[in-house]
Amino acid sequence: MPDIPLLILIPIAVVALVLVGIFLSYFGTWLKAKLNGAPVSIVNLVGMRLGGVPYGLVVSVRITAVKAGIAVSTDKIAAHFLAGGNVLATVQALIAAQKAGITLDWDRACAIDLATKGSGKSVLEAVRTSVDPKVIDCPNPESGRTTIDGVAKDGIQVKVKARVTVRTHLDRFVGGAKEETIIARVGEGIVTTIGIADSYKHVLESPDSISKTVLARGLDVGTAFEILSIDIADVDVGENVGAKLQVAQAEANKNMAQAQAEIRRAAAVALEQEMKARVQEMQAKVVESQAQVPLAMAEAFRSGRLGIMDYYRMENIQSDTAMRTSISQPEGKK
Repeated sequence: MPDIPLLILIPIAVVALVLVGIFLSYFGTWLKAKLNGAPVSIVNLVGMRLGGVPYGLVVSVRITAVKAGIAVSTDKIAAHFLAGGNVLATVQALIAAQKAGITLDWDRACAIDLATKGSGKSVLEAVRTSVDPKVIDCPNPESGRTTIDGVAKDGIQVKVKARVTVRTHLDRFVGGAKEETIIARVGEGIVTTIGIADSYKHVLESPDSISKTVLARGLDVGTAFEILSIDIADVDVGENVGAKLQVAQAEANKNMAQAQAEIRRAAAVALEQEMKARVQEMQAKVVESQAQVPLAMAEAFRSGRLGIMDYYRMENIQSDTAMRTSISQPEGKK
């Protein structure tokens, strides 16, 4: 019969070897965390491995946080990683905020990190901008425009280039509008300020009035930034838009007048043609009536109501009338 103690010892030995192998595979990471004051259990390491979390990265990030005096558990770091966050940048942002005296906790930093995902920004950049304000060109050169154009009341165009200094407002960063909104609002404010100026000369004389007026409108409301200053970098005179509009209006008025005159001319031509047609119609009726005279005279002869002498007298009267008419008319008007 087989030795029973040996059958028991073999599975135990296999299990022991497996446990030793697992322990040795995580020993380096466990020891690293232990020696750096951020201890983590082997069970947590195995759980992160099974959950698809890079436990080495999580342990390194936690060590960085603990060395900076920030208490954060491996579970929170792993949860933020699984949510798609950048755990290293989040911890670095917390450290930067702590060094700058800015109040920022882990949950807020994670929310900002997830809010900046896919935007080309990062939570670390947001914290750095809160400490070191950044300058935004208005308009954005990437938009293809170099100046913001407005027209004063006298019709002269004014071209302005501005630079906006902003600082990140961390409490409004999540859900707040970004740089594009700041640029759009500042551009709108500049155009409005130029538009209410009586003359372009006033804008050229005091360009700082533009920045003061725009800054007083509270353009950073609802955005992720706080506007510190709006500086006018360049002011230039553009086209005489008022004169161009007047020329265009005069040209339009001329075209309208010509069109109306053409309508009246066409109506007059149509009326003239109508009158000619009516004259031809009347002349036809006259000819028709004249054709009835010989017939009537012939009928009068046959019925005895008109005699030969009566006819001669009528002819004499017509001849006498024609002669008198020719004598009374001046030469050349017959």
